[in-house]
Amino acid sequence: MKNKAVLEFADVKQIAAAAEAEALKNQWAVTIAIVDDGGHLLWLQRLDGAAALSAHIAPAKAHTAALSRKDSKFYEDLVNQGRTSFLSAPAVSGLLEGGVAIMKDGQCLGAVGVSGVKSSEDAQIARAGIAAVGL
Repeated sequence: MKNKAVLEFADVKQIAAAAEAEALKNQWAVTIAIVDDGGHLLWLQRLDGAAALSAHIAPAKAHTAALSRKDSKFYEDLVNQGRTSFLSAPAVSGLLEGGVAIMKDGQCLGAVGVSGVKSSEDAQIARAGIAAVGL
């Protein structure tokens, strides 16, 4: 039997605080979502000025990254390269860059999804959050 690390609430708060700091430093109005390895929402934070739609997109990006154990950009690129049939895949809807898997020792602990600015900037915010816990 294997042992696996899990996100604790203290980790989630640390990730969220660092992601928020990155967004505020750049004056980006975004929504930040953090999910566990099953894609279940642990944190949702919509910063002032973030579009209401971003509160749906950020968790979807995180969900996709967690379930697949890959950053959501992988799927955006896949679709953009012509694999449009992937749009019919079940249980995934956040197929845009900005969902970043939280990986430790080859295991997925969850993911951070961000929405509200350019997709590459969303991913930058998510990575800044994850870096705060040393991953």
